[in-house]
Amino acid sequence: MVTPPDPGPGAPLLLRADPGVCAGAGQCVRAAPDLFDQDEDGLVVPLAATVPAEARERALAAADWCPSGAVAVVPAAAPPPSR
Repeated sequence: MVTPPDPGPGAPLLLRADPGVCAGAGQCVRAAPDLFDQDEDGLVVPLAATVPAEARERALAAADWCPSGAVAVVPAAAPPPSR
């Protein structure tokens, strides 16, 4: 996975993790133990779907440190316009 550029402070972010791509290196857990864990096979398990504001830098580091590209942090989709 590729993490797009950070949309800026305050923009909501989502976690994405692909266990099928995960190499089990555990860098995501080292960077953000509050956001990621590993299963019994050592593969990535996200602990949240969204990134809390206080965990933003750790989430981005986890995606950056992932050697296999299994972890990404993506901007949340904008809500549909209200009528």
